[in-house]
This record gives sequence, structure tokens and C-alpha cells, in this order.
Amino acid sequence: MKQHKSTKAFQTLLLLSISCSLSFGQAKWKPITQQSKPWSRWWWEGNSVNPKDLTYNMETYQKAGLGGLEITPIYGVKGQEANFIDFLSPKWVEMFKHTLNEGTRLGLGIDLANASGWPFGGRWVTPEDACKNVNFKTYQLKEGEKLSDVISFQQSPLLRYVLPKKAEISALKYPVSKNENLQELAIDQIKYEKPLPLQTLMAYSDKGEVMNLTGKVSTMGQLNWEAPKGNWTLYAIFQGWHGKMVERAGPGGEGDVIDHFSEKAIQNYLKEFDKAFAKTDVSSMRAFFNDSYEVDDARGQSDWTDDLFKEFQQRRGYDLRNYLPNLFSKENTDLNHRVLFDYRTTIGDLILEKYTGEWAKWAHGRGKIVRNQAHGSPANTLDLYGLVDIPEIEGTDLLRIKFASSASNVLGKKLTSSESATWENEHFLSSLSDVKKALDLFLVGGVNHIFYHGINYSPKNEAFPGWLFYAAVHFTPHNPFWKNFSTLNNYVARTQTFLQDSKPNNDVLLYFPITDRLTEPSHKGLLEHFDGVTPEFNGTDFKEVAQKMIDRGYGFDFISDKQIANLKTQHQQIITGGVAYKTVLLAESEQVPLETLEKLVQLAKSGATIIVHHKLPADVPGLGNLDERRAKFKALLAQLNFVKANAKVNQAKVGEGSFLLGEDLEEMMIYAKIYRETMTDKGLQFVRKTSAKGNYYFINNKSDKAFEGWVKLEVEAKSAALYNPMTEVLGMAKVKNNEVYLQLSVGESCIIETFKTVEKGAAYPYWKASKEAEELKGTWKISFIDGGPTLPKALEIKDLGSWTNAGNAYQDFSGTALYQLNFAKPKTNAQGYWLDLGKVAESASVTLNGKYLATLLGPTFKVFVPNTLLKAENDLAIKISNSMANRVIALEKEGTVWQKFYNINVSARLKQNVGKEGYFTTKNWTPKESGLLEKVTLTPVEVLK
Repeated sequence: MKQHKSTKAFQTLLLLSISCSLSFGQAKWKPITQQSKPWSRWWWEGNSVNPKDLTYNMETYQKAGLGGLEITPIYGVKGQEANFIDFLSPKWVEMFKHTLNEGTRLGLGIDLANASGWPFGGRWVTPEDACKNVNFKTYQLKEGEKLSDVISFQQSPLLRYVLPKKAEISALKYPVSKNENLQELAIDQIKYEKPLPLQTLMAYSDKGEVMNLTGKVSTMGQLNWEAPKGNWTLYAIFQGWHGKMVERAGPGGEGDVIDHFSEKAIQNYLKEFDKAFAKTDVSSMRAFFNDSYEVDDARGQSDWTDDLFKEFQQRRGYDLRNYLPNLFSKENTDLNHRVLFDYRTTIGDLILEKYTGEWAKWAHGRGKIVRNQAHGSPANTLDLYGLVDIPEIEGTDLLRIKFASSASNVLGKKLTSSESATWENEHFLSSLSDVKKALDLFLVGGVNHIFYHGINYSPKNEAFPGWLFYAAVHFTPHNPFWKNFSTLNNYVARTQTFLQDSKPNNDVLLYFPITDRLTEPSHKGLLEHFDGVTPEFNGTDFKEVAQKMIDRGYGFDFISDKQIANLKTQHQQIITGGVAYKTVLLAESEQVPLETLEKLVQLAKSGATIIVHHKLPADVPGLGNLDERRAKFKALLAQLNFVKANAKVNQAKVGEGSFLLGEDLEEMMIYAKIYRETMTDKGLQFVRKTSAKGNYYFINNKSDKAFEGWVKLEVEAKSAALYNPMTEVLGMAKVKNNEVYLQLSVGESCIIETFKTVEKGAAYPYWKASKEAEELKGTWKISFIDGGPTLPKALEIKDLGSWTNAGNAYQDFSGTALYQLNFAKPKTNAQGYWLDLGKVAESASVTLNGKYLATLLGPTFKVFVPNTLLKAENDLAIKISNSMANRVIALEKEGTVWQKFYNINVSARLKQNVGKEGYFTTKNWTPKESGLLEKVTLTPVEVLK
């Protein structure tokens, strides 16, 4: 905290050097709150926690600048078995209560995953509530024949471990929850050999007749039926068990995954939490969390539930049993596609209502909100996100990220969270610069509530490298970058104060054409899962349009059919979630629901503009009531009489609004008076928000070159404030003709606040080089001040380079080194200087003449030095922290086993790093460069006029 205060003091000095005024007018940082700080997933390995170390961990996190923690219990640490605590046991609840109390004391928010691992499941899940699958057999009969076969289906045994093991399924008890050694077994999927219950037996003749024969099957599987005239195919449907186990489960949380299509299953599942917390005050807890779907990360799919036939008939208006040959057929016929669409839509409805809706209702009834990762579900993820309080996304694809933020924007939710920096590089190689790059992508994608993935509870006295998670960057105090972690956290917190205190400002609602995908068969099975745009929509106009919108700088959100149904119009704009959009855009789609087209026509009649790329949809999906729906659909299309509006745009006026149709997307946008942000042409990415007095832009330079120049904004900007959330520098920006002047290094970000009136205040400091850079030469003194396995002896060098060049002790070292140099003040008289550290491995903290300047995370390692800070002789001190990698390499060379975890242990991201046990290894690695790697320079600068 002392360092933070000195930072503030120095920044005041810096600004004084360019302006005699301390008044910043309209440029003012917002207060940082618990919610605006980044949070983190917090893994409790084996639940081997105790009050003393819980407090130590939480105090450490709080000092690093985190705002909250989400507890996810996972698999245990080998050798800690005596300290394992079963999930939701009285002792576990006692530890959880201590955590809540400490969270209140320290100002840390607490969320809890509703499972030990993911997806929802555990030891208390019975076979009746476990995830199911469908199996079928067919039989052929001719007129007068009786079936001699017994109608039965024997489920084949299947046993899949997370890592290869020799144990056979015959040695395991049934149900799987009765086995005592589930941590050691680490089962991913299990199917016991057993007869499956018959759900229905249907007969179909070659003349189109259908008969339900279920009631004619005896308890012994004998069919009492003689085939009438014709050739008959019989379909016997058996409900089986998918066998998916909870992934990465901790003690007490191992077991079957629940049936996500069953209301009864989720209700029974959640009763265990009610029972556990019945006598405990958990009021200070904020939210329950659901990790990504991932039920079908297994062999086969969980694609059935007890009441599927009943639910299907109620929702689709016809009996699925009459169309079983169409559901299971591999032929590409229109009828088969329509039945498949209706089946998949029903599954999506069940996940939405019976699972997500019931879970959210349960949590809300207990005073909690819910965070949900919907991606990967066999349902419309936009609708799943729409039912929860905080949609959460993960990944590195901007289009995928926008699914969660779109649901928040369209439905007026304040927060969108992200599972961030899940696995940036291979273990131990990710720098804070890598992490920042990942976070910037989330922020540009509309996320405003960052969650790191993540932090492990680790005892205070645990030896290096501490307790680790199998797929993570390793945010741990054992990581040398932890010393500089607070700098990144403060950057995120400052940025999120703006992004949380604003509303979305996007022009376009891009229709999510899930209908076409639900209609198309998949080689993977009956279900289609939706994880984003890639690969599900590869080769489609939808993906091409969405990517073009990103690349060309259009602000947009995805929208679903259900969400379109609730749109309203006002003053020719489209209103949803308390914000206004200018259009709904349809990429080329073959089919859309009748209700969606009806709503779009209604919106146009009320004054809205609807844009259609390439061509109008031609038909409705599904089979139920098809003729009537199709006739209404054709009648609506007939109302759209297109005429040439210009050479590239066709227009059909409908009431007070219109439909636009054409091949050239940008021409239609211009015609609709929707304009792009041209900054994307310059390698800048952005998110635009509406503030109380104007607008906010978060802008990041994603290119590999520094940017300097004027940036045109597509909002009114009579004046603008400029903020650098990394350095805390702020002031009134240079503005002319709705353009703002920016200077951004590679990877650097800024926030622009625009005003509709001319606001005055201290100017933002723009600097330009006045002369060439000058290398700082002399004798560098290097001392190793923190880390291990031991602190190497101090060095003195003339030429900078990796400290690993100095010998074995230096190659093995991971930690922090202090570089010191005495240098004379440059002869050049300048207003200030850029101190450029060049190439650094991995992060740096810079002090000059006893004044802390900055912590630099990269990829650019440059800091401003005011002329007033320089003396005739100057003492430069730079603390460099490298990665964990070199010390881990040394551990393995000496034979120390640090991969000591159950389940998947520590898996490699890259194939070349897989060891003989199947775990990650560094055996083929050479020491990684560390320290100041090239010359350090001072560049004289002057204020840019």
C-alpha cells in the first residue's frame, strides 16, 4: 500500500510538470468497488482447507487487489488424504462459513459453484436422476408373422478413466457412488452391463400405418401381436444411462451427472445444498455458479429423459412416437429434418425451463443470484444466458465472447463475467502481458466482470510450486509475477468502473439463425451443441457477416427468436433492455420461425428498419401444424414488395418502416444511417457504451505496431476526457471534428469519455520524441532478492542479456532480481524522457532516484520520466521477475515429483510436453530467458502541440 501511495504522489508530480492546474475538470477516475475489481475462481483441492490457511490465502488475495472469489472444490492432493473433507459435509460447511466471515472482514465477495467440479452431479445423484440416453432396436415382420425375439436391450459395459488404469468394471460396485475410492479411480464415464427399460414399441407399415404396441409387450419382453396386412418395421425404444461422471470432482462430489432435462432431477439435486446449509447463515454469499455444460464430453450423448414423449407432444403438438423412423434416419429428407428440429427444440426447451429456470428460481428463493456458463449446451445459449443474473463466457474468439454479453445487453443485465486466462500458454510460460491481452479481448467483447481461472488454495508453508490446477496460468504467490499482479488487477478495476457504470451502445441486433443448425443432421448424434460461432457455423453467411461486422467496426449484439418476440419500437428505433438499436439484421437463412417473421414485420410497421443480407428466408422449421404456419409465412413474405432504393439496396416499405435487402452489407448499413467505427482499420478494437453525459469507449491497440493519430468517433464529441487505466494518467483529450487524438503502444488500452458540450480541464499529456534515443551505459549491478531454489550470487555486467547465461545457479532460478545502474543526466535539455527497458522477461518495477515510477507488464516496457526527477547523477533500480519455468525445470532434473494430484494431475497443453506417466513434464525444456535482455534507453520528449 505504501508503494501505491508513492505512485499516486509521483503521478501528481508528473501532471504538475505539464500543467500548473490540479483541476481535472471532467476527467475523473471512478471509485473502485468490490464488484469492479477482478474476481477469481478459487479451487479447493480435496477440500483440504483449514481456518488458518484460509485466512492467509484470502488476505494474500485481498492485498493483490482481488474483489472476490468463487469456490470450486476439486480433486485432492496425494499425501493429503487425511485432510480431505467431503463436499457439503458439516465440516465442509464449517470451513465455508469461516470463508464467508473472512470475506466480510476483508471485503471479498464469495460465490460458490453448485457442484464439486462440473457439470452438476455428485454421490447423492441416484440412477433415476442421472443423465440418460436413448437406444433403439428395429424388427421386421410381414403379414401374419409374430415376433419370436424377446424385446430387450442389454446395455454394453463401458468404463473410461480420466487417465489409463488397470481396474476392471467388474470390480466396481453399483451404483458408482457406493465405491469408496473414487478419488483414486477418477472415472470419467461408466455404463454397467444391465437390461434397459422399454419406453415404447411402435410399428410402421409400408402403407403409412402406425401402431403403438407397447401395451402388448409382456414383462418378459414377449410381444403378443400378429402383423396385419403389409410389411412392418418395429421400433423398440429403450432408455439407458449415459454414464457421465462429474469432471475433476473433489471428495464427496464424485458421482453421476444429473439429467439436465428433468425438473425432478435438479430439484432433488439441490435439496442436498438445502440440507447442508439448513442451520448455517450464508447470507453474505453472493451467487451460485454453474460451470459449462460439458455433459457430452464423453462417448455418446445424453439425449433422453423420462418424460420426453410427453413433453414433446405438449410443446410440438404431435406425438413423436409416430415419427421414430424419421428421428433416427440418416437420410436427408425434408420430413426427417423437421422431426429432428422439433426434437432438438424440445431438448432446448427442457434445459431452459426444467434445468436453468429451476436452478435460478431455487437460488433466487434463497436470496442468491446465479452466474451461468451456457456455452456448449444443446440449446440456444442466448436464451439460457437470458434466464440468469450474470452470463459468463470463456474462450479466445471475440464472436463467442459476444454471446454472453449480447444476452446481458439485450435483456438489460448489468454484468457479464468471463472465465479468463484459462490456459494461455503451456504451464509456467504465461506472463502477465499474455494475461492482459486475454483480458482486453474479453473487455472489448462486452465483459465487465473478470474472473481469473484461477487460484488454488495452497497452505502457507507448502513448498514450491504449491498446489496447482491442471489447466491454468497459475496465479499463485509461488509465481514470481505475483509481485506485480496487483498492477494488472488495478488496471482491470479501473476499466471495469467505467464498463459497469454504463449501458451498451450498439446499433445492430444480429439474428442468431439457430433454426438452420437445428434442422441439419450431425454425425455426432441426435443433438447439436452450441459453443459459439466456430465451428458450428463455419461456411455460413451468418459467420461471414458477424466477422465482417467485427472487422469493419460495427457495434452489434446477437439476438434469439425468443428475445425478438419482446422487442418494441420507439421513434423508429428498436427498444430492448432499456437501450435502443437501429436495426435487426438477418444473415442468409433458409428457415425462421413464423413468430419471428411476424414480429419483424410488426416492428417494421411500427417504424423499424429490418436488414436482410442476400435473400429472405424461404420457409418455417418443424412439422407441427406445418401447412397453416407455412401459409401464414408465405402471406407475410408477400407483403414485402421490394423496389430499388439505389443501385445496391432494395427496399420494401411496410407501414412506417421498411425491409432492406441486398448483397452489399455496408451499402445497406449506410442507407439505414448506421455507421461503423473506422478505428478498426487502424488496428484498434473497441467497445462503446453510453454514459450519463455522453459515451465511453474502451479501446485497445491489438496490432503489432504503436499507434499515433486522430481517431474518428461515431458519437457526438464536442470534448472528451482520456484515461490510461494502466498508468492512471488522465486529462482532457485533443478533439477536433469528432476526432480524438490517441497515442497507444502495442497492446496498450485507453478509455475515452465523450461529452456533448465543451468541457474544460487539465490537458492529457501527449509526448513526442525531440531527439534520438540514448543508451544508458555503465556497470549494471544485479542482485537476486527473492525466489529460489537458492538466491544466486550478485553479478556485475556491462552488456545486458539473460541472467541464465551466467551459469547453472542462474538457470535454475525463478524469482526477482534487482538491476541497479548509476548514470549521468543527459546533456539534452528536454521536458521529459521515455525510459525504455527494451525486451524484458517477464515484468518490471522501476524506481529512479528513490521515486517509484511504474510497474511494467509488457509487451512494451516504457515509462515517462519528468525532467524534474533527473539529477546530475541518477540511480536507476529495476526489479525484474521472471517465470516459474526455470525452477520447475530444476525440480524435475533433481528428481523432485511435484505432479502429485489426483484425477488428471497436471496435463500438458502440447503433445511434446507429455511425460511417460501421461502428465506434463519439462524434461525437454531448456532454461527460459530471464531479466533485462537488451539495451535500456532514454529518449528526450516534448509536449505535442
